[in-house]
Amino acid sequence: MESGKVKFFNAEKGFGFIIVDGSNEEVFVHYTGIATDGYRTLEEGQAVSFEIVDGQRGKQASNVTPL
Repeated sequence: MESGKVKFFNAEKGFGFIIVDGSNEEVFVHYTGIATDGYRTLEEGQAVSFEIVDGQRGKQASNVTPL
């Protein structure tokens, strides 16, 4: 599991980016990769843990859990 902070998340469009802790790497996150019940969204600056997987357009976050 990786950890990081949400750079931004557009709740209307259902996607955003996470900055991986200890680097400047940005990882795409889609709302379907958020592991919470109910409305799945993230807030800018929110700390999260996640897994990095290969998506259709490169690396993306999966199993994203707010900390």
